[in-house]
Amino acid sequence: MNKWVTSISFILALSVGSGLYHYFQAPLKAKSLPISAPKASEIVDYHSQVKPVLAQRCVVCHACYDAPCQLKMGSFSGIERGANKARVYDGERLVEANLTRLFEDGHTLAQWRDKDFFPVVSDSPKETSENFSSKEYQSSAKDNLSSSVIAHLLQLKQDNRAETEGTTPSQLNKEKYPLNINRSYQCPTIDDIGTYKQDYPLWGMPYALPAINEKENTLILNWIAQGARGNDDIVLTNAHLKKIEEWERFLNADDLKSQLMSRYLFEHLFLVHLHFSAEQPTQFFKLVRSSTAPGTPVEGIFTRRPFDEPDVERVYYRLVPEKQTLVHKSHMPVLLNEQRMKKWQRWFLNDNYAVTELPSYKPKEASNPFITFAQIPINARYKYMLDEAQNTIMQFIKGPVCRGQMALNVINDHFWVVFSEPELDLVQNNGEFIQQALQNIELPAEEQSNALPTAWMNYAAMEREYLTAKSNFIDTQIKNKLSIDLNLLWDGENNNENLALTIFRHNDAASVVKGLVGETPQTAWVLTYPLFERIHYLLVAGYDVYGNVGHQLNSRMYMDFLRMEGEFNFLSFLPNKTREEVRSKWYRGSVSEVEEFVYKGNTSNIKTDIEYQTKAPYQELLNKIKAKFDDTLSRRHSLENGFNSKEALNSFKRINAMQGTNVSLLPESTIVRVFDKDSNSEHFYTMLRHSAHTNISHLFNEEDRRLPEEDTVTIASGFMTSHPNAFLQIELSELPNFANRINKMGSEPEGSPRI
Repeated sequence: MNKWVTSISFILALSVGSGLYHYFQAPLKAKSLPISAPKASEIVDYHSQVKPVLAQRCVVCHACYDAPCQLKMGSFSGIERGANKARVYDGERLVEANLTRLFEDGHTLAQWRDKDFFPVVSDSPKETSENFSSKEYQSSAKDNLSSSVIAHLLQLKQDNRAETEGTTPSQLNKEKYPLNINRSYQCPTIDDIGTYKQDYPLWGMPYALPAINEKENTLILNWIAQGARGNDDIVLTNAHLKKIEEWERFLNADDLKSQLMSRYLFEHLFLVHLHFSAEQPTQFFKLVRSSTAPGTPVEGIFTRRPFDEPDVERVYYRLVPEKQTLVHKSHMPVLLNEQRMKKWQRWFLNDNYAVTELPSYKPKEASNPFITFAQIPINARYKYMLDEAQNTIMQFIKGPVCRGQMALNVINDHFWVVFSEPELDLVQNNGEFIQQALQNIELPAEEQSNALPTAWMNYAAMEREYLTAKSNFIDTQIKNKLSIDLNLLWDGENNNENLALTIFRHNDAASVVKGLVGETPQTAWVLTYPLFERIHYLLVAGYDVYGNVGHQLNSRMYMDFLRMEGEFNFLSFLPNKTREEVRSKWYRGSVSEVEEFVYKGNTSNIKTDIEYQTKAPYQELLNKIKAKFDDTLSRRHSLENGFNSKEALNSFKRINAMQGTNVSLLPESTIVRVFDKDSNSEHFYTMLRHSAHTNISHLFNEEDRRLPEEDTVTIASGFMTSHPNAFLQIELSELPNFANRINKMGSEPEGSPRI
C-alpha cells in the first residue's frame, strides 16, 4: 500500500449496522450455555456507565427502523422491550404490518410481548444483593447472565475476537460475515442461543467489528448480572419547563385559526427534534398529539399517520423529551426561539383570513393538504416550508421512506434544488388555481396502507390533468405578465441559506446539504409550493413504512411524477430547443410508461427571457444561478474551509473535474481525513461518487442502465453523509499523489496497488 494511505477502512454503511443480521436458518432449541459472573465491586449505573458504552458501540446500528431484529439500544425501554424476528423494512409483504414504534405503539412489557418481542435481558431478573461475594449474589447473577441474549452474544465475541481484531469488514471473509443490507438474518431467543453459538461461533457482537474492550465488556456483563436495571427518566431544567409552557400555550390557543395552524405545523414537524438553545442543545423534544391539555400529563395519540383520526373531541399539541440516543442518520434539529414564534404568528395568525370550521380527518380529505389546509393562505404555507427547506427535504431523506434502493433509485446521484419566489403572481402561488386543480388530485396515502400496486395509471392521469390545467392557466391568465428569468427564483430574502440545496444519493443512502456543491450536477429541480407540499405528503406525512408492497410501489412510482415536474420547472429556464436536448439526455434508452405518459402533459412553449451567450446553455444556467445567489449561498462545504494551500486546492479541484470509469471504481461515499504533521492539524472531507445512468425511469434492473464512463465525483469540506462506505487518512503533502492515483485507477498493470 502506498505510504500516503495510513489506513483504509471499508465498512458497511452505518445505516445497516452490525448486530443480528444473519442468513436465516430455523434454529433448533438448545439449552443456553452458562456465563460466569465477572467480579463486581459496585452497583453499575445505567445512565452514567452503561448508556455511554452502548452509545459508542451499539446504537449506531441499533437505532432506527432498520435496527437488526428491531432491537433498539438507544434507550433503556428499547433494551427492556427486546427483539422481534419480523422486519420493519419489507418490500414484499402483502398486508400492512403491525406498528411497533418505540414509546408509541406499546408502553408495557405485556404489550410488547403481545407484539412478539422477546427479551434480550432477563424478563424476570433475579434480585441480587450488594454483597458481591455472597453465594446468593453469585447464584442470581449467574441466572441473570445465562438468561440474557445480549450477554451471550457479547461473550461469544470475546471468546472469538482474534479474527476481527485489528481488521476492517472489507478485509473479512464475506462468506463468514455476510454484509449485504438486504440479507436474511437470525434473531436468536434465549432458547435458541446454544444452537446459534454452535452454528455461528464468529457472529458475536458487535458483528463483523472488533470486540468491545475488556473493561467495558465486564461493565455491561456486571450490569446484566445485577438485573439490568435502569429507566429513561429525564430531569428537565426550569428553563426547559418554562419554554415548554410558552410553546404549548402558543400551539394550543382556542380559536379555530390557531388550531388549524397547529395541525399544519404538527404534520410537518412530527419527525423532527425540537430544541430551545441556539448554542449546543442539551435536550431535544418531539411534538406529539395528546388528548390532554397543557399543564396535565401527556396522553399521546399515536396513529399510523399524523393526519389519521385522533378519536378525541379536541387535539392538543404537546412537547415531550426525546429519550433515545440521537444518531446523525435520523437527527433533524429545529430551533424553537422567539424569532421562530414571531414568524409563525405573522404568517399564520396575523394575516387577514378567516377559519370558519376545522377540517375533517377522513382519509380522502386528510391525506390531501390542499383540502385540509385550504383556509390557510398558500403564501403562509410556502414561506413556512422555505424557512427551513433543508430540514423539510431532510425528512424525505432521513425519514422512514429513504432506505434501500427501491426508495432511492427514484432520484439521481447528484442534483441541485432551488425554489420559486413566493411573492410573485405565479400559477403555483395562486390560491384559486390550486383549489381548483389540486383538490381532486389523489396521493397514495388516501388508499391507506393496504393497496394494490396497479394505481399508477390513475395517478398519472390526474398528474397530467393537473399539468395541462397549469399550462392552460399560464396561457390564459398570466403568460403576458410573466418573464421567465432568474427573478422567478426565491433569493432567500438575501439572508436564508436554505435558498439553494444539493442532494446526493449514494446507492442505498442519501443526504442533503445547503449550498450548490460540486461541479456540474446530473440534474436540477425547481420546487414550487404545490410540488414541495405533495412530496412531503407522499414521502413523510403520508408514507407508512409498515405498509404493504402496493403502498410502497405506488409511493415510489408517484415520486416519478413529482421528480419530473421539478426537472421540467428547471428546464423552462432554458431555450426551447435545449430543453428537449437536456431532457433526452436525462431519459435515454427505454423509459417507463409513467414518464412517457406524464411527459405529454408537461411540455410548454413559453419562451425563456434569459439571454444565453454560450453554446452550452445548461452549464451556463447553472453558473448564472450560482452567481446570482453568490452572496447568500452557504459556504459550509467550500474547499477553502479546509487546507487552502494552492497545492491542496488544486488536488481537490482535479478530483472534482474527473469523470469516467476510473471514478466508477471509487466507493460510493468516503470520509477523508487529511492531516499535516508539520502543523499538527487535520481536516475532514467527504468524497462522493455519482453513478450515471441512461435514466432512472425504472424500479428494477438499475445495473443494466449504468453508464460508468459518465460517473463523476465530488469532494468537499466537512461531513456530507451519515453512511460512509470507507475512511481514508492522507498526509497533506501526498494530496497530489492521491489525485494521481484516482486518475489512474483501472489503468495500471495488474498487481499494482489500488485505493
